[in-house]
Amino acid sequence: MPTPAAPGRHPRLFASAFAGSETTSPSTFAFGEADLPAALAARGYRTICIGGVGFFNKQTALGSVLPSLFQESHWSAGMGVASRHSTQKQVALAIARLADSGQRTFLFINVAALHTPNRAYLPGCRADNLDSHAAALRYVDGALAPLFAACAKRAPTFAIVCSDHGSAYGEDGYRGHRVAHDSVWHVPYAHFFIESSHQHSKGAAP
Repeated sequence: MPTPAAPGRHPRLFASAFAGSETTSPSTFAFGEADLPAALAARGYRTICIGGVGFFNKQTALGSVLPSLFQESHWSAGMGVASRHSTQKQVALAIARLADSGQRTFLFINVAALHTPNRAYLPGCRADNLDSHAAALRYVDGALAPLFAACAKRAPTFAIVCSDHGSAYGEDGYRGHRVAHDSVWHVPYAHFFIESSHQHSKGAAP
């Protein structure tokens, strides 16, 4: 998980248990399994992965590693980086799989729309830039709304929204994300609860 740039020990939300950890606190969900999907599956969760970039396409050995951590994994070209409507397709599939599952569910979505090439989200743009990245972000923001609504209909939902890396668009002469630059290291992160609309309709306390 991304952590704040400010100094200090930042307690983790989740941690595979091991001796000597300095970032595991009493509020950390510590587990004996090797990874979080396995830990949640052992506790009755259905684990679902909906991929986007090539690391999830299951077409190569590397592209199969992350999907294999989940009980159920999905990827298609329509949900990949070259698809203009990738997030909408990912969200539609996620909603369908949630509706089909009566279990508590750990859902992981790798959103591909922000990745290069994102110029298609800005009419007339010929090369990816900060403006096309922002346009892609606006598209993703709108496309995720139905998923959050679907989660609220099921149960209270703990959501994490973050990026695995940033992108340089010419800062200090750098472009892309395979560089150790602040534009790559600094990423957005948020976690929050989505209140159950079912409970709210009954007048239950949040």
